Amino acid sequence: MRLLFVCARNCLRSPTAEAVFGAVPGFEVESAGVAPDAENPVTPELLAWADVILVMEPAHRAKLTKAFSYALRGKRVVCLNIPDDFPYLSPELIRILWDRVPLSVPALVTAKPQ
Repeated sequence: MRLLFVCARNCLRSPTAEAVFGAVPGFEVESAGVAPDAENPVTPELLAWADVILVMEPAHRAKLTKAFSYALRGKRVVCLNIPDDFPYLSPELIRILWDRVPLSVPALVTAKPQ
């Protein structure tokens, strides 16, 4: 399964999610940002690649829809509602990601660290 995590600048939240879930066998994971100055900007190719697109905030979904509505047809876009309050690889952010992402990607339930 291919997961694409999206935040604004692709500096903290989505790269953390990429690091966390990219380590799970059976998953391919990428991250990107919707801002013009993002480290790795969202592209139509990334959206086409992804099976599930997970955005951190409703504003990210809105920006994706505005810029890439054609590329989102038939795609599942999930909002995780995670504010930009965490440093990269923050233990609290990792905990929140593990609490929320498996709700939308059930195959991750059994992969969650104890």
